[in-house]
Amino acid sequence: MKVIVAIDSFKGCLSSIEANQAATEGILAACSTAEVIQVPVSDGGEGWLESYQAAIGGELVTLTVHDPLMRLISSCYLIKENVAVIEMAKASGLTLVTEEERNPIYATSYGTGELISDAIGKGCREIIVGLGGSATSDCGKGMLRAIIDTYAKGGTWDDVKGKIESIRFLIAADVKNPLYGKKGAAYVFAPQKGATPEMVELLDLQARRFAEFSSRHYGYDYSQHEGAGAAGGLGYALMQYFGGECHSGIELLLDSVYFNRLMTDTTLIITGEGSTDSQTLMGKVPHGILQRGVHAKVSTALIAGRISDQQTLTNAGFSFVRCINPPNLPQNEAIKKNVAYANIRQTVSDIIRTLPQGK
Repeated sequence: MKVIVAIDSFKGCLSSIEANQAATEGILAACSTAEVIQVPVSDGGEGWLESYQAAIGGELVTLTVHDPLMRLISSCYLIKENVAVIEMAKASGLTLVTEEERNPIYATSYGTGELISDAIGKGCREIIVGLGGSATSDCGKGMLRAIIDTYAKGGTWDDVKGKIESIRFLIAADVKNPLYGKKGAAYVFAPQKGATPEMVELLDLQARRFAEFSSRHYGYDYSQHEGAGAAGGLGYALMQYFGGECHSGIELLLDSVYFNRLMTDTTLIITGEGSTDSQTLMGKVPHGILQRGVHAKVSTALIAGRISDQQTLTNAGFSFVRCINPPNLPQNEAIKKNVAYANIRQTVSDIIRTLPQGK
């Protein structure tokens, strides 16, 4: 038996690496001779850096940058040869501010720009930026300002364009929202970052005006492209000003580990996330993995701490859809790390035991 384990993080509870290890123990408890391949995964948000390092290796570069409220913090990014991998949440993430401090009117992506600037200065020719978990809704203007401050010393973006023209930027995002409008960055994502309805309207107006200015200046407009609204509009800035290519984060990661090759002679793929419903089928990690499994005709199991729309998920092609938690387990107990770990282990072990002998 050969099993691939590729489970997303259970946010605030278990990392992808920890969830994979729990599942591996469950597999081996049910079939001690099984071959298990662990693939840490992320869609560009939490765990992106750790997943990519597990996939390609490389060294972490640590540096001091500004957080969303312009306070100095220690952050990092990954370098492998001339490729840099950046998780924007490490500098501009929602977890870096308290709930009381959340305010996307003031929050800035400046720190992400500092990470990018450092990677450019170290000679990286390809920069992969994972978008997700941002505290910001500044359309990437803070990020642009940080690069200008580094390379133009008070000049304009036109003064630094030459620095980035030969660099390939890849954007990893799991959302397809445009920059502005009712489905844009402000209306859809800013409320969870602390925005009031009045703030949402102001942020949307600012995004629209920034896009109009940028379009007049360059003669093209990426504001309505899929992913432009990711990370408070950082996706837009990377496309409009860097020529960035927007991709599904999970697709980029699976390609980097040659996932299609790994599936050769595989019996089962096990994926999962903390909470799953029909939204999972809109480009999230488990859906990206399911698509690979369906194409290779390999069964895929889905586990989660909470499950809605189970029949929809089954109809989509998952061979197993299992909640790891017993029906009456309180939420505050279920999210404890040791409890979730044990429940993943047991659920996966039960799934393996249902497979026919020799499968």
